Amino acid sequence: MRLLLLASLRAQTGNATTAARIQSHLHAAGHICVLRDAFMYESPTEIANLTSTDKFDAALAIHLYKAGRLLQGSRIPFGIIFGGTDVNEDVKCEEKHRVMGAVLGEARFAVAFTVKMKELAAAEWPDARKKIYVQTQDIPTDTASLHVFLLICGLRRVKDPLYLVEVFSDWHRRDPSVHLGIIGPAVDPLFTSEVKEKVKRAPGVHLLQEMPQDDLHAAMKRCFAVVNSSISEGMSAAILEAMDLDIPVLARNIPGNAAIINHKETGLLFSNPQFSRLLLGVSLAERFSSLCCFRTCRETGSVLSDLWHLSFDGSEFVVLSRSLMNDPIMEREIVTRAKDYVKKHHSWESERKAYQNLVLRLQ
Repeated sequence: MRLLLLASLRAQTGNATTAARIQSHLHAAGHICVLRDAFMYESPTEIANLTSTDKFDAALAIHLYKAGRLLQGSRIPFGIIFGGTDVNEDVKCEEKHRVMGAVLGEARFAVAFTVKMKELAAAEWPDARKKIYVQTQDIPTDTASLHVFLLICGLRRVKDPLYLVEVFSDWHRRDPSVHLGIIGPAVDPLFTSEVKEKVKRAPGVHLLQEMPQDDLHAAMKRCFAVVNSSISEGMSAAILEAMDLDIPVLARNIPGNAAIINHKETGLLFSNPQFSRLLLGVSLAERFSSLCCFRTCRETGSVLSDLWHLSFDGSEFVVLSRSLMNDPIMEREIVTRAKDYVKKHHSWESERKAYQNLVLRLQ
């Protein structure tokens, strides 16, 4: 089959990475799969002309609204791959919700990266439940590691790269050896300007230029940990890549991240960078009690040490980072379990077979 794959193809975005991988899977099965950037088109009519002129047999779209809306009323069969912000954020807009429901109604199938994502979509569009398949993402890479925190994301508000800037800069002032690097394309130019201004006034935090995938993986291999601070995620490719590269992950505790990270098993989840500042006015006993609930430690001395850092640094994120830095055994256990998780649940072979089988429904 000759297939059109519509997605946001901005360099180094999660959707672009996923699109390239799916294209590879379909080429391996003998199909022709052509990638097109959804942002280059404004209406279903343009896509209808494209599919007619270039004689496409079927289409796929990554993101139910951004790309899927362009296939509404399509004369060729198509399937949808949820992006994450479509079912997490865009459903809150009445007009987008209506359009996405119509597109999903026309689609032959839809792919969700997690069971949670499927349930969210099915709750919004119950009639589509039977056509939604769960297929986790595969991430192929190599291994190694070093010391600097990397936050990899497109610069837009939903990725919230400023979430940890103040806390990390405070930590850097006390410990100049720690640095946070933010890497990613300027998806939202206005917001990118805001990020640049904020980072200028934040010692220890650096805004780095986006880079090719191979260079990005090389940078990840040299960092201490990968950080994710998104407000909403479908399934973070950067997190899965870090797990496969034996790099520990600290991620904001949101449904998309919690779906692939088991706290203290395959990574560390933080809820609020200012969490512990709420504890600064309470008694030592109350802080100790709170911390015991927050962290199961191997020794009382470890608890007291963490309690001191909790009150001193004012950050749950910093406490978790310190625990990782000060406990190489825990770090090794986490990265080993994370690597095993990726191999078991994000297999390249199973993902390839899934997409090769799904496109047969478009014949």
